[in-house]
Amino acid sequence: MAFTRATGTHRAPGRLTRTTARFAGACALAATGVVGSMASPALAVGPTTPSPGSTGLIGAVTLGDSIADRIADQAEAQQRGAEVRAKAEAKARAEAAVRVREAREAKARAARAAERVRLNSFHLPIAGSYISTGYQSSGSLWSSGSHSGVDFHAATGTPVLAVGAGTVVEAGWGGAYGNNIVLRMTDGTYTQYGHLSSIGVLVGQSVSSGERIGLSGATGNATGPHLHFEARTGPEYGSDMDPVAYLRAHGLTA
Repeated sequence: MAFTRATGTHRAPGRLTRTTARFAGACALAATGVVGSMASPALAVGPTTPSPGSTGLIGAVTLGDSIADRIADQAEAQQRGAEVRAKAEAKARAEAAVRVREAREAKARAARAAERVRLNSFHLPIAGSYISTGYQSSGSLWSSGSHSGVDFHAATGTPVLAVGAGTVVEAGWGGAYGNNIVLRMTDGTYTQYGHLSSIGVLVGQSVSSGERIGLSGATGNATGPHLHFEARTGPEYGSDMDPVAYLRAHGLTA
């Protein structure tokens, strides 16, 4: 008995026909479905059916290249932005460092200026005191017949201050002056402090203006506690000059 191929509408499609149909469906899906959903609205606009004789693969590849290019452009823009921000931050840090250094230098200059003012300023030898016996006052109390300095009123133990910056050239017993200190001032003049109850410096020591060098008392030829103060042109007795005028020349009123 011979077999014949069925004919008519019920005949199953051939292998070549089925393969062609599957390929065409995949191309249509690529063009209208999966790839279309990944594209932006602007790129998705247009015909979704491949042109006659086209498989749709060229369009999909072109669309993929466009997305990759946009991603690359965005990455490059982000990199440029990061570089710009990094440069701006580095510049800001450098400027801040300059400002800090300038502020530090200005502070140091101000401190040096203040120190110069302090060293060059003068103080009364007894703070808040007054002169109880004037310069060149006459009387039998002084061997020369007159007072070679001025006396500042002070109770025993009152701090005695260097009137200005200088170097100690004498610190010890001074005869009629009792315990006394002589300073060579930075301007070459000398100041002397007598009748001290205590000496707080040594010969050769540098002292600053307003520094405590001893305590007042009544040692030596004294009728009571006070500070004898002299201004001199030299370190020895007899080179005295008006101590009130000396202090006034340095901005002090005694």
